Amino acid sequence: MIQSLAVIGRGAVKDLVGAAEVPFIALFIGLLSTALIQSSSTVTSMTVAIVASGTISFTSGVFIIMGANIGTTLTSNIVALGFITDRSAFRKAVSAATVHDFFNILTTIVIFPLEYYYQFLSRLAIYLTGLFGIQPSVSGDLPVNLGIFFLNPLTEKIVALIENKWMVLFVSFLLLFLSIKLFSNFSYKLIIGESKDKFKHYIFSNPLKSFTWGVLFTGAVQSSSITTSLIVPIVATRKVSLSDAFPFIMGANMGTTITALLAGLLKSEAAISMAMVHVLFNLIGVLIFLPFSSLRSIPEYFAEKLGILASNRRIVGFFYILITFFIIPFILIYLSR
Repeated sequence: MIQSLAVIGRGAVKDLVGAAEVPFIALFIGLLSTALIQSSSTVTSMTVAIVASGTISFTSGVFIIMGANIGTTLTSNIVALGFITDRSAFRKAVSAATVHDFFNILTTIVIFPLEYYYQFLSRLAIYLTGLFGIQPSVSGDLPVNLGIFFLNPLTEKIVALIENKWMVLFVSFLLLFLSIKLFSNFSYKLIIGESKDKFKHYIFSNPLKSFTWGVLFTGAVQSSSITTSLIVPIVATRKVSLSDAFPFIMGANMGTTITALLAGLLKSEAAISMAMVHVLFNLIGVLIFLPFSSLRSIPEYFAEKLGILASNRRIVGFFYILITFFIIPFILIYLSR
């Protein structure tokens, strides 16, 4: 899916990122760009390159990164649609998927005004970057990774075999829903009885342990989209509650920053600062919500309400994705231009 979306949407994404001037619009550019190509790492890479070239300011890049954090949650929402035939499971799936959305949206609501008025995030990132004492290199580009480890060659062969990228996208959606069904059946057989209790004990027994596993799993596979998407079927099939899964999702948000940070250390000062922005954004969100159960209940509340609404009217799930990730960002960006 990432391969096909990257080919289809990369040109448009480059134009979008390069046009970021107004902070509020830059936020939605990051959201729409990530939704178009389903890779926050790619959008981050492009943003770093454009910031390093002087086309847009570092501050504009910060707002794009904020938007990219929201846009990357689209994958989980698509996964949730795989349960649309089962009303109860669909309600749980939508809640599990959108709690990630609301976590990032609420974090953005807190950080956006601080960055807009005081450059809080950008100044802090630049200060921390200075502690590394890294000298800028010739290029600020970051390598664009469009696959996951050993699956890269297989994915590239499939894309090359099917020349029509829209057909590749269609096939990838079919494979996604098939994998959801298989994973649900597998998890149902595996995580029952004593195994279910062991599973919850080792990973989801308390918020800190759940958060830590989220960081480790996501750091290992280098994609929060994968780990958060795997949580959706587990919550949908009632193996784990939403409140137990939410800290894991926050951990996944932190784990996905590791790759960008390591890549940034090998590149320019701008790359490190941009990677640091990504880390700080997610870290601040975690520090706000993880330690306090009363605050954690806020994203959970909104996610559960949306889950109930979507289960009562299934079309809400589709409209939520279209409106949040595509229609609103597109209209705002279009009107601003």
